[in-house]
Order: sequence, then C-alpha cells, then structure tokens
Amino acid sequence: MWYVYIVKCEDGSFYTGITTDTRRRFGEHKTGKGGHYTKSHKITKLLYTEKYTNQKDALRREFQIKGWRKDKKIKLIKFGKPNI
Repeated sequence: MWYVYIVKCEDGSFYTGITTDTRRRFGEHKTGKGGHYTKSHKITKLLYTEKYTNQKDALRREFQIKGWRKDKKIKLIKFGKPNI
C-alpha cells in the first residue's frame, strides 16, 4: 500500500508526501532524513493520510494536493476526501 500524507511544520506550513510506511517516514522527517523542505521546516504533527494501492495513483494525488492553496488543504484535513 502507498500513502499520501500531510504533516504540519513548526512555522505553520504543510508538507505533502508519499510513502509505504507513514510511521517510518514521519520518523525520518523528525530526524532530518526526510525531504529537503522538512530539513529546514521542522515537522510537528501528522495531520492527514490517504491510502492507495499503487505508487502511480499516490504520486498523482500528491501532485494534485501540492498544487492547492493552504485553505483547500485545511478543508481536506478537516473533512476528508469526498466519496464520489
């Protein structure tokens, strides 16, 4: 399984990524071994995850979410992914 996740950083910004293991990846971010962004923007909390069966779909969703403004990401975190 693949997961798209959103974490909150100390400065209030969000970071979106993908992984096969959210617990491991969160730990990597916390110790500075995660993405470049989270090395300079320390993460504080895992806010949101979505599960996907393959990497291609997870990457597509990650790219989509990364293109959103913060207010739209907040709505996703608060209300979840709509069922279509």
